[in-house]
Amino acid sequence: MSCRYRPLVAAMLLGLHAHTDAADQPDADMPAGQAVIISASRSNIEGDKAPQTVVVISKQEIAQQLALSSNSSDVLANILPSYTPSRGKMNGSGETLRGRTPLILIDGVPQSNPVRPTGREAHTIDYSMVERIEIIQGPNAINGLGATGGTINIVTRRPEKGAMNQLVEVQVTAPTTQVEGDTLNYKTTYRIDGRLDKLDYLFSAAYEDQGLYLDGKGRSIGVDVTQGDLMDSRSYDLLAKLGYRPDSQQKLQFSVNRYRIKSKASYVGVAGNRALNIPSTSREGTPPGTPAWNDAWTVSASYNHYDLAGMELSAMVYHQQFVGLFGADNSATFQDVRIAPRGTLYDQSRAVAFKYGSKVGLTKAGLLDGRLKLTAGVDTLLDEGKQDLYGTGRTFVPESKYSNLSLFAQGEYKLLDNLTLHAGVRRENADLKVDTYRTLAAYNNTLVEGGKIKFNETLTNAGLVFNPVHDVTLYASYSEGFGLPDIGRTLRSINTAGQSISKLRSLEPILTEGVELGARVRKDNWELDASYYRSDSDFGTRIVSVNGVFAMAREKTRLEGYDASAAYRFSKAHRASLAYAYTKGRYDSNADGSLDARLDGLNVAPNRIIARWNASWNDKLSSLLQVQHAFHQRLDDPAKEFSGYTLADASLDYKLDKGAVRLGMANLFDRSYITYYSQSALVEPARYFAGRGRTVTLGYALNF
Repeated sequence: MSCRYRPLVAAMLLGLHAHTDAADQPDADMPAGQAVIISASRSNIEGDKAPQTVVVISKQEIAQQLALSSNSSDVLANILPSYTPSRGKMNGSGETLRGRTPLILIDGVPQSNPVRPTGREAHTIDYSMVERIEIIQGPNAINGLGATGGTINIVTRRPEKGAMNQLVEVQVTAPTTQVEGDTLNYKTTYRIDGRLDKLDYLFSAAYEDQGLYLDGKGRSIGVDVTQGDLMDSRSYDLLAKLGYRPDSQQKLQFSVNRYRIKSKASYVGVAGNRALNIPSTSREGTPPGTPAWNDAWTVSASYNHYDLAGMELSAMVYHQQFVGLFGADNSATFQDVRIAPRGTLYDQSRAVAFKYGSKVGLTKAGLLDGRLKLTAGVDTLLDEGKQDLYGTGRTFVPESKYSNLSLFAQGEYKLLDNLTLHAGVRRENADLKVDTYRTLAAYNNTLVEGGKIKFNETLTNAGLVFNPVHDVTLYASYSEGFGLPDIGRTLRSINTAGQSISKLRSLEPILTEGVELGARVRKDNWELDASYYRSDSDFGTRIVSVNGVFAMAREKTRLEGYDASAAYRFSKAHRASLAYAYTKGRYDSNADGSLDARLDGLNVAPNRIIARWNASWNDKLSSLLQVQHAFHQRLDDPAKEFSGYTLADASLDYKLDKGAVRLGMANLFDRSYITYYSQSALVEPARYFAGRGRTVTLGYALNF
């Protein structure tokens, strides 16, 4: 533990101050009052007993948000004010959680590609396949590499009661101006599932065809051909699960998910004008090259034994394959006069990643007269990847192999009946092997000697949870996160001869130390939460844009902020909530040890507030009204000043005798605005994107 944290941690352990964020929302079919177990915690901790901020997005909340937008990043940003507002594109680079990169999992299987991040990790599953989303905010290492900003675990649908249940759902989304064939979105979902004596099964398929997006003034929104776009795309998702229970104490489950999204390539971009506040637009045309796409396979097999000699065993093996193709561009990076005259060569990059891994955990509760619970386990990960140029076959980022073996132990001990100590340790034993390669002509065709780098780190966490009275929980925690810098950005940009992989300091891991102080109040119809957090990295990362190409800077960074939320249930039928997040990020711009500069919109979210009102008017009709405001903020670069904006959304659900109808209206007042990313992340006329204008979604679902 860093010396600078000892006084603060000592104060926490004395319980001098505390506060947190975001109430847990149980699933709609979960009995009232039943605890929400966080599987991403690895020790099956209850959400309201965690020593850090935990949010659970329920199945019902996901369905409400999908009536407003099918974009998974929108779902997260509309509920979590500490999550960066969505770019609305296939690429989500710059979308952070508390200012740092989250680790995204599907049923515990990592989707993030830390060796070569692409920004595409949020688009590997259709959220109609999702049962709930668990978010552990703040740096942690319990799930391994990459969770410097937190963990987002996407839990897929589970079979419902009954031998055979089927669902058919269709929906169409349209703007409220220029309703034409090319501006419509169509989506359909089919699901069949059931529970038998010892078997349970689920199969689900979803298909979506998205058209041209319009802004609040009826203008076409600019297409991002190079990074990839959700607009003007087609996607499908196939999910299959099979479970077998030999007895009441054991379960074996197999799962496979296949997701693909690809641009239809019907439009090309028209650059905007920031000085005149004219956003980029689109016009009909065929962009060069092959349309951008995402393709992801996630396969896993798990085994649970709930009473193995008085212990609980969980074990899983998995494989994830990801291929992301970016659109064609004639950027300076791709030029090589040996292939074509300068400025005429169009090429496109393709990222490929294969992951194989396992997770094993063993939990024993009831030790020391019921006061101690211990969890221990071992994780393995083999991550192989590369990035090539799809058009010419050139190496962009060489073949690399990341191997990891990690041991961990986590404990909960009741010091007093109302005071629980949480503590854990994880040992990372890893190495990165990179082949010898040559960089592109833009980087002088530099020969770089391959080699191996070892990453051996011991990561700790500790926390206290105190219940001074029945309805109040105070907590304090310290946690360390472990991540890799963007290996690909570093390797592809080497332009000095004589470099060796084993001697590159810029490839050193990112070690993040985080502290959090929080409180939860559950009193009658009130749910109150508040927290303060801070995370430091002595050798962190900052994404920068250099001549239109994203690069990485290694610098000392600090993120700090606070979250607060309040929810009140007026009656069984009406509930209102308000959530606020403030984040401040700074970095050392000149290596003098002082945090003298502010992080921009590529690295940190704006301060935001979200208000929500859920109402059940009768047995058939329910509604949602939500309003979010992103606050104005100034950055060190005046050109990146963020003007802020306010958006409102609403949805209605009505149960018919057969099926249900859902009506959603996003951007209720048709607000015209420029996205946070386009204002504060970079200054590029071609990516001066407007946000989407008002849309209406009409859907029908039939269960039978």
